[in-house]
Amino acid sequence: MNGSVTPAAVRLPPSSRRTLCAAALGHALEWYDWGIYAIFVPFFATQFFHAGNAVSAVLSSLAVFAVGFAARPIGGLVIGRLADRVGRRPMMLLTVSGMAFASLVIGVCPTYSVIGPGASVVLLLARVVQGLATGGELPSAQTYLAEAAPPSRRGLWSSVIYVASVGGNTVGVLLGLVLSVVLSDAAMTSYGWRIPFIVGSVFGVIALWIRRTLAETGTFTSTAGRDGPRARIWPELRRHRRQAAQVVGMTVGFTVVYYAWVIAAPAYAVSTLHINSTAALCAGALAALVLIASLPAWGALSDRIGRRPVLLISAIGTALLLFPLQALIGHSAWQLGIAMAVASVFIAAGVAVLPAAYAEMFPTGIRTVGLAVPYSIAVAAFGGTAPYLQTWIGEHLGRAAFNGYVVALLLVSALTVATLPETALTELGPATGADTGKGGEHETARSAR
Repeated sequence: MNGSVTPAAVRLPPSSRRTLCAAALGHALEWYDWGIYAIFVPFFATQFFHAGNAVSAVLSSLAVFAVGFAARPIGGLVIGRLADRVGRRPMMLLTVSGMAFASLVIGVCPTYSVIGPGASVVLLLARVVQGLATGGELPSAQTYLAEAAPPSRRGLWSSVIYVASVGGNTVGVLLGLVLSVVLSDAAMTSYGWRIPFIVGSVFGVIALWIRRTLAETGTFTSTAGRDGPRARIWPELRRHRRQAAQVVGMTVGFTVVYYAWVIAAPAYAVSTLHINSTAALCAGALAALVLIASLPAWGALSDRIGRRPVLLISAIGTALLLFPLQALIGHSAWQLGIAMAVASVFIAAGVAVLPAAYAEMFPTGIRTVGLAVPYSIAVAAFGGTAPYLQTWIGEHLGRAAFNGYVVALLLVSALTVATLPETALTELGPATGADTGKGGEHETARSAR
C-alpha cells in the first residue's frame, strides 16, 4: 500500500448496527456453549469417565475436547462451502442450532455410574456435533461481519467477533463462579455442572431467534449470481494455497495462546495448580474483562496503521511476556489474575485483527470455505490440543516446557504475518489483494475515494 492507512469517517446506519449486534450476540451465546466445557471439566470429568483416577478422568475429558476440534475441519469444509453458495445467514442459523442441541444433550446425559461407557460415547458424539457446528460458525460469522462493515471500519467491526466470543465465555465463567459459591463441591460434581449446559441450550434458542432477523450481506448478494456459486472449490483452494498456508501459520500461535491463557487457564489453575476454584474463576473473569476492553481499541488501531503492525505487536509481545508472567503466577489467585490480564492485552491485539485479515485474503466466492478449511485444521491440531498438552506437559515436563511450545508457535505466527501484504481498507468484492498479489492497492484506492 502507498502511504499510511487513513480511514475516512464512516458511520453505519442504525439498522446496520442492529444487524451486526444481532450477529455478535448470537456468536457470543454460541461460544458460551463451547467455552463452558473447558471451564467445568474439573466438575464433570468423573461423571462421564471412571472415577477411580480423577487426573485420568480430567485428561480423558480434555481428550474429548480435542476430538470436538478434530470435527471442525469437516464442518468448516461443508458449512463453509454452503455459506459461499447459499449465503452466510442460513449457515449461521444452522450452526447455532447444532450448538444448542449438543449442549442440551450433555446437560441431560446420564452419568457413567448409570449407563457405564455409554456416557462417554454420548459426550463424544455431542462434542463432535459441536465441533462440526463451530467449524462452520466462526468462518461464517467472521465473513459476515467483515463483509457488512465499511472498509475504513472493518478492523473495528471485526473485533466484535472476539468481543462476543470472550463475552460469551465470560458469562460461563461468572455462572461457574456463582455456582461454586452457592453449591458445595459435592453438589457441583453431582448436578451443578449440568446447569450451565442446560442454560447454554436455552441461550442457543435465543440466539437462533435473534439471528432470524439478519439480512444477507450486500457483498455476497451482489456476487452470488456471478462467480460466487460457480466457483469450484478445489481448484480455487489450490489457486489460493499460499493464502491457505498463511492462514495456518497465522493461526497456530494465536489459537494456542488464546485457549491456554483465556479459555482453559481457570480450569488448569484449579486442577493442576490447586488454586481455589472460586478465586480462579474470579481471576478468569477479570482477565476476560480486560481482553474485551482491549479488543475494539486494537481493531480500530489496525484501521489506522494496518493489520500487520498490530498482529506483530501481539505475537512478539506475547512471546516475550509469557515466561515472566508464568513465573508471576505461582499458586496465588490474585497473581494469576494479574498475569492473565497483562497477557490478555497483547493477545487481544491479535485476535481483534485476525477476522479482518482473514477476510481480506480471499475473494467472495470462496471467502468462507477458503478460511474455514485451513483455519479449522490449524485450530483442531493446535487449539484443540492446547488444554490437554497444558495439563500433560505441566505434569510430566513442567510448566516451562509448555510455555516454550507456545512461544515457538507465536514466533511462527509472527514470521507468517511478516509475509502478508497490507490489506487494510481493501474492498471485499470479487477480487481482493489475495487475487492481485499486490496487497489490494486497487481496492484501497477505490475505498479511499
